[in-house]
Amino acid sequence: MKKVLNVGGNNKAIALPPVFAGWDHVLLDIDPAGKPDVVCDARELTQLPAAGYDAVYCSHNLEHYHRHHVGKVLAGFRHVLKPGGFAFIRVPDMGELMQIVVERDLDIDDVLYNAPAGAILVRDVIYGYGVEIERSGNDFFAHKTGFTAKSLTKVLIEAGLAHVFIAQNALEICAYAMAQQPDEATQKLLGISYV
Repeated sequence: MKKVLNVGGNNKAIALPPVFAGWDHVLLDIDPAGKPDVVCDARELTQLPAAGYDAVYCSHNLEHYHRHHVGKVLAGFRHVLKPGGFAFIRVPDMGELMQIVVERDLDIDDVLYNAPAGAILVRDVIYGYGVEIERSGNDFFAHKTGFTAKSLTKVLIEAGLAHVFIAQNALEICAYAMAQQPDEATQKLLGISYV
């Protein structure tokens, strides 16, 4: 059975994307409250056994690290991935945010959109969801770096994940990144085409 390491997923009640249907779901998080399978900071992934996972899923976690730590986190992804494995990374899209702010003449404290959690302000996307941080008292939830499609591609390539496929939608960048050119089965699974 294929295994996915869900980095910073908080808890297993949060569903994985359909691409991982039927996979063994291993949850890694720094907070033991969510009962992860592995309690670990993603900067320490190189301390885990090498080549143990077919995929790493990192949804809205990479932006919580300072820019100078992003390379270390991505090196950890490479370390735990099997040859031919892939990382699936989702982060807020700062490029699209900047366009929206200019087009709508918004200010940092203006409402960007309404979510189930309440009104999301421009600053919430930049710095992290402020109300959640205030309620939890955990500054880790604050965003410490931001990405555009171009900057995310650059850091992935610098980390040795040279085969990068980017999609952008609804203030989010989704990236599939691999150290090796994906085989046909992986391309079909991910719905990508390698040219």
